[in-house]
Amino acid sequence: MADSSGTATAESRARGIRATGRRRKAPSRRRRVLTISLCAVVSAVLLGGAGLGYVYFKLNGNLKGVDINAALGHDRPKNVDDGSMDILVMGSDSRAGENGDYGRDEGGARSDTAMVVHVYKGHKKASVVSIPRDTLIERPQCSTKDGKTVPGEQRAMFNTAFEVGGPACAVKTVESISGIRMDHFIEVDFTGFKKLIDALGGVDITTSKAIDDGNSHLHLKPGKHTLDGEQSLGLVRTRHGVPGGDGSDLGRIQLQQTFIKALMNQVKSVGLLTNPAKLYDVADTATKAITTDTDLNSVGELTGLAKSLGAIGSQSIDMVTLPVTYDTANPDRVVPLTKQGKQVWDALRLDRDIPKSAIKGSAGDKGGTDSYVK
Repeated sequence: MADSSGTATAESRARGIRATGRRRKAPSRRRRVLTISLCAVVSAVLLGGAGLGYVYFKLNGNLKGVDINAALGHDRPKNVDDGSMDILVMGSDSRAGENGDYGRDEGGARSDTAMVVHVYKGHKKASVVSIPRDTLIERPQCSTKDGKTVPGEQRAMFNTAFEVGGPACAVKTVESISGIRMDHFIEVDFTGFKKLIDALGGVDITTSKAIDDGNSHLHLKPGKHTLDGEQSLGLVRTRHGVPGGDGSDLGRIQLQQTFIKALMNQVKSVGLLTNPAKLYDVADTATKAITTDTDLNSVGELTGLAKSLGAIGSQSIDMVTLPVTYDTANPDRVVPLTKQGKQVWDALRLDRDIPKSAIKGSAGDKGGTDSYVK
C-alpha cells in the first residue's frame, strides 16, 4: 500500500459469494456505475428489509450460493466473536442473461466496486466503507474454480481479484488489505437493481441543483422527485451531469452513498407489511438479484439476518470511501493512504466508530457531490 507523500491532489487528478466464516454467537462507464449502484441496493435491502422475512420461505429457489469457507480454508484473519458483523457486498459486470442488454462481456466478469458493511455490536448502527474499483493493491495468490493457482500481483487493480479468482479471491483480497474476516458475502446482479426500484414504486429524492446528463439520459430540475428504475440507474451513473462535482468516479461514489440512504428510507416507508402482494414482489425481485455465501443461502438464515438488521435506519449509518490519493504514475488509478486506511480498518476491527481524521484529506472525500441529492 502506498502513502500520500509525493502524490497529486484530487483536484488536479479529477478524471476520470458465498461468504466467509460468520460469528456464531452474538469496463465501460455505464458498467462501472451500474455495479456500484447494485451494491447500494443489497445494503439497503439487508439494512432495511426485516419486514420481508415472512415470505422468504416461498423464495428459497431464487437464492444462489457459493462456498467461500471451503475455498479459503483456515488462512484467514481471526474469527472474532464479539457480536459485530462484517459483510462484503459486491457487484459484478457479467453480461449473462438479461444483463446482455447493457453490453457484452470483455472476458471474465469483474467487480467494479465493493462495500464493507460493518454492523456494530448490538446491531443498532453500521459503517460502510466503499473500496474504489481502480484502487491499486497487493493482490494475494488465489485459486480458480478448477483448482489452478493465480499468482499474487503488486499494484493490481482491486476489481481484478474477482476477475481472476471469483468471489473467493475477492473476499481474500479484502481480508488481506483490511485484516478483518468477512462474515458474509453478497454479490448483486445489476439487472435486478432496476426491477427492485420499480417493485418498490420508485425512490424519493430531493435535488438541490439541476442534474443534466445526456450520457445517462437523466434530466432533473431542482426539487423533489420520485425516480423509477431507469432514472435511478441514471442518477448513480452520472458523473459530469452534476455541477460542481470533480467529474471523477470518487465523486460519483459520494452520490451513490447518498442514494443508498434514500433507498433505505423508501424500503421502510412503503408499508410492505400491509401490502402482501407488494411484499412478495419486492422479495421475489431481491432474492433473484443476489448471490450469497452458503451461510446465507437459506430462508432461515437470510430472514434472521434481515430481522437482526431491521432496527438500523439510514441516520445510523456512517458511509465513507477508503482513504486514497491519485497515483502519481497513473492519474486514472488511486492508491490507499496507508496511515489513514489503517485507522479505518483498526476502528472496525475494534468495533469503534471510524474517526473523522481518517477521512480528512482523502481524494475520496473531495468529490463535491454529497450535498446535491437528499
